[in-house]
Amino acid sequence: MATTSNSVLFLSSDSLIHHHHHQPLHLSSSRSHSVSLPPNKRSNSLTLRCSTNGDSTSTEKETPIELKFPAFPTVMDINQIREILPHRFPFLLVDRVIEYAPGVSAVAINNVTINDNFFPGHFPERPIMPGVLMIEAMAQVGGIVMLQPEVGGSQDNFFFAGIDKVRFRKPVIAGDTLVMRMTLLKFQKRFGLAKMEGKAYVGGALVCEGEFMMVSAGSS
Repeated sequence: MATTSNSVLFLSSDSLIHHHHHQPLHLSSSRSHSVSLPPNKRSNSLTLRCSTNGDSTSTEKETPIELKFPAFPTVMDINQIREILPHRFPFLLVDRVIEYAPGVSAVAINNVTINDNFFPGHFPERPIMPGVLMIEAMAQVGGIVMLQPEVGGSQDNFFFAGIDKVRFRKPVIAGDTLVMRMTLLKFQKRFGLAKMEGKAYVGGALVCEGEFMMVSAGSS
């Protein structure tokens, strides 16, 4: 809301005359100004009334940080994951599936916390998620793709068979959310062999990548 303020300035006639010899007197305002002379001619003062507009600035209210970032979507929750993967505590390393294309790919997350049982030993003064567990977590995401009916997988005979071209780009620490994408590159159903590409991210930055081999031991 704009506010109006009035100010009154008193100048003697002598000061006006003195000012006139040096430079003109300019009176301005953003809204209006008026000069009123008293009826008494013997008065030596001049009254100036100036009205100005005061601009009030409104600051846009910022969204609190806890409301700025939406949660990951849930395609499969932990109960659905437990129905697919045979792993259990302390070795189930997938908390939620956030994207799934049947027989093609899956994206899942692992919430890394200081309460994970490997941190007391790796390392006591600098908690870093072991690289082998990052690989295991990614392989479990691959298992979610390969243990589905679309590819004829089974918990009884499907195994993690090998890794290649693995690179660890950045450390993963307590408090990070590990986002893992596993994509099926090749599947030889006759031999039960599946080749997958895996990439893991934290905050959009690549932290681990590699190629994975899965095998179905009961395939003929």
